[in-house]
Amino acid sequence: MADPRPLSEALGAAVVEVGGLLRTWRSDTTALSGVWEGSQFKARADAMAHRALSERLTAIDGRIPVVSEEDPESLRGERPPRYWLIDPIDGTASYVHGFAGYVTQAALVIGGRPEVAAVFAPETGTLYTAVRGRGARRDGCPLPPCEAAPPGRGVLTDNTPEPRGITRRVHEHFGYGGYLESGSISLKLCLVAEGSAHLFVKDVPVRDWDVAAPALILEEVGGLVTRLDGSPFGYSGTYEHTGLVGAADPATCQIVARWLAG
Repeated sequence: MADPRPLSEALGAAVVEVGGLLRTWRSDTTALSGVWEGSQFKARADAMAHRALSERLTAIDGRIPVVSEEDPESLRGERPPRYWLIDPIDGTASYVHGFAGYVTQAALVIGGRPEVAAVFAPETGTLYTAVRGRGARRDGCPLPPCEAAPPGRGVLTDNTPEPRGITRRVHEHFGYGGYLESGSISLKLCLVAEGSAHLFVKDVPVRDWDVAAPALILEEVGGLVTRLDGSPFGYSGTYEHTGLVGAADPATCQIVARWLAG
């Protein structure tokens, strides 16, 4: 990419527009209705946001295909060499139940890695963007590099009122004193990137579209996202993985992952 900044700005504008639609749709009970697919609730708004975001990305560059969990056909076969990887609503449970912890997001994946990313949290009006090698921004202002946070120092984040499950194990073992409740996977990684939190651990299935955009944002400020076992979070093959570790301090990320792996 010769000059990815205008593309980053266009991507940011697209997710902000769709975020505005999501806020409007929350007053429509039919948009909040849906069905359970396994352990995931699929709201009608998920499909609506998929269409709205896909249309805007196609308008930016119609040559780039859109890959989305809301379009099963796009997930079949080999991945394109260049594509938009989108999550129209990350944090659907937060969205339908009236909480603020949801985002709409997209990443441009080229050659198997995210190169441009945008994450928008509609309820706070917060926009995170990143371009590989050019840093990350929050509402247009550059995010500073992450501060070193050895295991046990700083703030853990998860989506429950207090640490539970694997987060509780990490909290107790490493002696964390701070904890921040948040919603979607993406939002928690962005909170680590901005310095509000320092470590996020999850041991449930996560998908590439949950992670690609916020992972680039976190990595552009010096943090790291790995799979639960500490291996790199790649974007090839299957779209689903078991868990992740995201940290402001790469060394902490690896230490926690090794401990979890036993």
